[in-house]
Amino acid sequence: MIDIEKCRITHYPADVLAKEASPVEEINDNIRQLVEKMKDVMLKNKGVGLAAPQIGVSLRLFIISLNGTREAVKVYVNPTVTPTGELDSMDEGCLSVPNVFTKIRRYKKCKVTATDLDGNEFTEDGEGLLARALQHENDHINGLTIVNRMGQTAGIVHRRQLKRLREQHEQKRRM
Repeated sequence: MIDIEKCRITHYPADVLAKEASPVEEINDNIRQLVEKMKDVMLKNKGVGLAAPQIGVSLRLFIISLNGTREAVKVYVNPTVTPTGELDSMDEGCLSVPNVFTKIRRYKKCKVTATDLDGNEFTEDGEGLLARALQHENDHINGLTIVNRMGQTAGIVHRRQLKRLREQHEQKRRM
Protein backbone atom coordinates (compact mmCIF):
# COMPACT_ATOMS: atom_id res chain seq x y z
CA MET A 1 0.00 0.00 0.00
CA ILE A 2 1.47 3.34 -1.10
CA ASP A 3 1.14 6.25 1.33
CA ILE A 4 -0.04 8.89 -1.16
CA GLU A 5 0.35 11.72 1.38
CA LYS A 6 4.11 11.12 1.56
CA CYS A 7 4.58 11.36 -2.23
CA ARG A 8 6.67 14.42 -3.12
CA ILE A 9 9.12 15.36 -5.85
CA THR A 10 12.30 13.37 -5.32
CA HIS A 11 15.53 15.10 -6.26
CA TYR A 12 18.79 13.74 -7.65
CA PRO A 13 20.70 11.82 -6.23
CA ALA A 14 17.92 10.02 -4.28
CA ASP A 15 18.31 6.22 -4.25
CA VAL A 16 14.84 5.65 -5.75
CA LEU A 17 15.97 7.52 -8.89
CA ALA A 18 19.02 5.29 -9.33
CA LYS A 19 17.40 1.85 -9.34
CA GLU A 20 15.18 -0.05 -11.71
CA ALA A 21 11.54 0.20 -10.64
CA SER A 22 9.32 -2.82 -9.95
CA PRO A 23 6.41 -3.76 -12.21
CA VAL A 24 2.91 -2.73 -11.16
CA GLU A 25 1.38 -6.05 -10.05
CA GLU A 26 -2.25 -4.91 -9.92
CA ILE A 27 -4.08 -1.79 -11.07
CA ASN A 28 -6.22 -0.97 -8.05
CA ASP A 29 -7.61 2.11 -6.26
CA ASN A 30 -4.24 2.76 -4.60
CA ILE A 31 -2.55 2.93 -8.04
CA ARG A 32 -5.36 5.20 -9.32
CA GLN A 33 -4.86 7.52 -6.31
CA LEU A 34 -1.11 7.52 -6.99
CA VAL A 35 -1.79 8.59 -10.60
CA GLU A 36 -4.04 11.45 -9.39
CA LYS A 37 -1.27 12.58 -7.01
CA MET A 38 1.25 12.35 -9.88
CA LYS A 39 -1.00 14.54 -12.04
CA ASP A 40 -1.22 17.15 -9.26
CA VAL A 41 2.55 17.18 -8.73
CA MET A 42 3.40 17.28 -12.45
CA LEU A 43 0.95 20.08 -13.27
CA LYS A 44 1.88 22.14 -10.20
CA ASN A 45 5.54 21.94 -11.25
CA LYS A 46 4.74 22.62 -14.93
CA GLY A 47 6.17 19.34 -16.17
CA VAL A 48 5.13 17.42 -19.29
CA GLY A 49 5.88 14.02 -17.76
CA LEU A 50 6.39 12.38 -14.39
CA ALA A 51 7.47 8.86 -13.42
CA ALA A 52 6.51 7.20 -10.14
CA PRO A 53 10.15 7.10 -8.88
CA GLN A 54 10.17 10.91 -9.15
CA ILE A 55 7.70 11.02 -6.26
CA GLY A 56 9.48 8.32 -4.28
CA VAL A 57 7.55 5.26 -5.53
CA SER A 58 9.63 2.57 -7.23
CA LEU A 59 7.02 1.36 -9.73
CA ARG A 60 7.07 1.07 -13.54
CA LEU A 61 4.51 3.78 -14.13
CA PHE A 62 4.62 7.23 -15.71
CA ILE A 63 2.33 9.93 -17.03
CA ILE A 64 2.71 12.41 -19.90
CA SER A 65 0.75 15.53 -20.85
CA LEU A 66 2.44 17.36 -23.72
CA ASN A 67 0.27 20.47 -23.36
CA GLY A 68 0.44 20.50 -19.56
CA THR A 69 -3.29 19.98 -18.95
CA ARG A 70 -4.97 17.41 -16.71
CA GLU A 71 -7.32 16.42 -19.56
CA ALA A 72 -4.43 15.46 -21.82
CA VAL A 73 -2.64 13.26 -19.25
CA LYS A 74 -1.94 9.78 -20.56
CA VAL A 75 -1.01 6.98 -18.15
CA TYR A 76 1.57 4.30 -18.99
CA VAL A 77 1.66 1.25 -16.68
CA ASN A 78 4.53 -1.25 -17.12
CA PRO A 79 5.61 0.36 -20.41
CA THR A 80 8.10 -0.97 -22.93
CA VAL A 81 9.67 1.81 -24.99
CA THR A 82 11.54 0.96 -28.19
CA PRO A 83 13.42 3.89 -29.78
CA THR A 84 13.86 3.98 -33.57
CA GLY A 85 15.27 6.17 -36.31
CA GLU A 86 17.83 8.92 -36.03
CA LEU A 87 19.29 10.56 -32.95
CA ASP A 88 18.64 14.19 -32.15
CA SER A 89 20.13 16.53 -29.54
CA MET A 90 17.79 18.89 -27.68
CA ASP A 91 17.72 20.82 -24.42
CA GLU A 92 16.01 18.85 -21.69
CA GLY A 93 15.16 19.56 -18.09
CA CYS A 94 13.85 17.33 -15.32
CA LEU A 95 11.67 17.98 -12.26
CA SER A 96 14.02 15.73 -10.25
CA VAL A 97 17.11 17.69 -11.34
CA PRO A 98 15.96 21.30 -10.83
CA ASN A 99 17.71 24.19 -12.58
CA VAL A 100 19.62 21.93 -14.96
CA PHE A 101 18.86 22.20 -18.67
CA THR A 102 21.22 20.41 -20.99
CA LYS A 103 21.41 18.88 -24.44
CA ILE A 104 20.43 15.21 -24.38
CA ARG A 105 20.72 12.88 -27.37
CA ARG A 106 17.58 10.81 -27.92
CA TYR A 107 15.92 9.02 -30.79
CA LYS A 108 13.47 11.10 -32.84
CA LYS A 109 10.88 8.30 -32.79
CA CYS A 110 9.84 5.44 -30.57
CA LYS A 111 7.12 2.89 -30.04
CA VAL A 112 5.58 2.26 -26.63
CA THR A 113 3.48 -0.65 -25.43
CA ALA A 114 1.86 -0.18 -22.04
CA THR A 115 -1.29 -0.79 -20.02
CA ASP A 116 -3.83 1.91 -19.15
CA LEU A 117 -5.63 2.31 -15.81
CA ASP A 118 -8.47 0.07 -17.05
CA GLY A 119 -6.02 -2.79 -17.62
CA ASN A 120 -6.08 -2.49 -21.42
CA GLU A 121 -2.81 -2.92 -23.29
CA PHE A 122 -2.12 -0.35 -26.01
CA THR A 123 0.68 0.51 -28.43
CA GLU A 124 1.45 3.93 -29.85
CA ASP A 125 4.13 5.57 -31.92
CA GLY A 126 5.80 8.68 -30.59
CA GLU A 127 7.57 11.35 -32.59
CA GLY A 128 9.18 14.65 -31.65
CA LEU A 129 8.35 15.84 -28.12
CA LEU A 130 6.25 12.74 -27.35
CA ALA A 131 9.15 10.44 -28.33
CA ARG A 132 11.51 12.50 -26.17
CA ALA A 133 9.11 12.49 -23.19
CA LEU A 134 8.52 8.73 -23.47
CA GLN A 135 12.27 8.04 -23.50
CA HIS A 136 12.89 10.50 -20.62
CA GLU A 137 10.20 8.97 -18.37
CA ASN A 138 11.25 5.44 -19.37
CA ASP A 139 14.77 6.33 -18.21
CA HIS A 140 13.34 7.13 -14.77
CA ILE A 141 11.73 3.72 -14.34
CA ASN A 142 15.05 2.18 -15.40
CA GLY A 143 17.04 4.09 -12.79
CA LEU A 144 18.46 6.83 -15.06
CA THR A 145 18.21 10.62 -14.98
CA ILE A 146 19.48 13.32 -17.34
CA VAL A 147 22.59 13.41 -15.13
CA ASN A 148 23.43 9.92 -16.46
CA ARG A 149 22.85 11.07 -20.04
CA MET A 150 24.62 14.45 -20.06
CA GLY A 151 27.98 14.80 -21.69
CA GLN A 152 31.22 15.63 -19.90
CA THR A 153 31.01 19.34 -20.76
CA ALA A 154 27.44 19.58 -19.41
CA GLY A 155 28.61 17.87 -16.22
CA ILE A 156 31.22 20.58 -15.79
CA VAL A 157 28.76 23.38 -16.65
CA HIS A 158 26.23 22.08 -14.09
CA ARG A 159 28.68 20.85 -11.44
CA ARG A 160 27.72 23.52 -8.87
CA GLN A 161 24.00 22.77 -9.10
CA LEU A 162 24.61 18.99 -8.99
CA LYS A 163 26.88 19.46 -5.97
CA ARG A 164 24.16 21.57 -4.30
CA LEU A 165 21.59 18.82 -4.92
CA ARG A 166 23.95 16.19 -3.48
CA GLU A 167 24.54 18.36 -0.38
CA GLN A 168 20.80 18.93 0.12
CA HIS A 169 20.26 15.18 -0.23
CA GLU A 170 22.89 14.48 2.47
CA GLN A 171 21.28 17.06 4.81
CA LYS A 172 17.87 15.41 4.42
CA ARG A 173 19.41 11.99 5.05
CA ARG A 174 20.90 13.17 8.34
CA MET A 175 17.58 14.56 9.59
